[in-house]
Amino acid sequence: MTFDLVIKGGNVVLRDGVYKVDIGIKDEKISCIAETITEDAKEVIDATGQYVMPGMIDTHVHISEPGRAEWEGFETGSKSLAAGGTTSYVEMPLNALPATTNKKALELKLEAAVNQNYVDYGFYGGLVPGNVDKLKEMADAGVLAFKCFLSDITSDIPDDFTNVDDFTLYKGMQKLAELDQILCIHAENSAVPSGLAKEFAREGKNSGVEYAESRPIFTEVEAVQRAILFAKETGCKLHLVHISTSEAIQEILKAKREGVDVTVESCPHYFAFTAEEVDEVGPKAKCQPPIRKAKDQARLWDELLNGNIDWLTSDHSPCTEELKQGTLWEAWGGISGAQNNVDLMFDLAVKQRGLPVHKFVELIATHPSERFNIPQKGEIAVSKDADIILVDPNQSYTVKREDLYYKNKHSAYEGRKIDCRVTKTIVRGHVVFDLKEGIVGQPIGKLISAQ
Repeated sequence: MTFDLVIKGGNVVLRDGVYKVDIGIKDEKISCIAETITEDAKEVIDATGQYVMPGMIDTHVHISEPGRAEWEGFETGSKSLAAGGTTSYVEMPLNALPATTNKKALELKLEAAVNQNYVDYGFYGGLVPGNVDKLKEMADAGVLAFKCFLSDITSDIPDDFTNVDDFTLYKGMQKLAELDQILCIHAENSAVPSGLAKEFAREGKNSGVEYAESRPIFTEVEAVQRAILFAKETGCKLHLVHISTSEAIQEILKAKREGVDVTVESCPHYFAFTAEEVDEVGPKAKCQPPIRKAKDQARLWDELLNGNIDWLTSDHSPCTEELKQGTLWEAWGGISGAQNNVDLMFDLAVKQRGLPVHKFVELIATHPSERFNIPQKGEIAVSKDADIILVDPNQSYTVKREDLYYKNKHSAYEGRKIDCRVTKTIVRGHVVFDLKEGIVGQPIGKLISAQ
């Protein structure tokens, strides 16, 4: 056999640990894992001194095309993901216009994505008031999961995304249980944070700590409890997105013990920043749920290191620089983070806190591939897609605006030193990012549909 590509000399992260083995790739698949591969190869990559691991599967990305492509498009968004070590992503049903809440809107997004993606991609459908009868047509069209908001995101723009009321949540979860689909929920109480934000703004409270206090921990916990109760009643598969508190995770663990089919994700920004540091970064660090206080972040770290968080996502929520101006009450709430998932969390979790590397891979690749039923991805194993990244634990760099691939080159991580670096990203055996060359070749990303 002549391989298309062989990766030699690296520290390869398999399910149960790290091994010194070579990887042979043929026809976009991993076809051989051996101590030494001696057969010919069209291309050989020397990975000496680096970790070789599955590419990240980021299941929480907002691209905003079509309709708001000036915020982020498929080309720039997927370049950012590739540069950050992500090889597949699932795109949220907002903030594109129209929102992905029916088959027609999904088809517009599918059309916009063609020949623009540098990594593989799939889509969510949205659950909003009035579209329960549209869920089946989106499931039949191949969306990987569904998404709704419990927090307030009302909009006066036609076809924009809106949050659910309890009746829509109940009926939607009944239908999705019937369809055997996962519902991913943004779990924050709607009324309390909205009221506190108005009150704090009137009182001139604008600090990062005060912003966190305007969205108190109990408002996340209450919404998580409500989502779990509805899941128990309906039998719907549940996934809680971007959870920011230990208290909420404990509720999810309790539900798991009671037999609820529920998983949970969190995001790098909740581990990288504290509310006390938000004022230094400014509105670029505004998100919902908010960055939490240091004492609360410490407890979240315990949950991650104890294996109580199923996986990590970026919640890449980009916008124009203009929308990031003003106070924390006025600025758009969302962090541009797609380019700094793997390196940042490898530094913080593996290097600084001793998380085993194979457990890190579970958090970025294996668990999301299993939950979203993407069996061809998420693991370095024979017959899997050759979605592989090289990570150098001995390189350090500072995040600079000019190195960002986002359409709007701003990030909460600008100026941050990261002691780790993604040096190569390979999608189905094709190098799409190289640290020296940048983005390589043309967009080769393929659509991932439900199995």
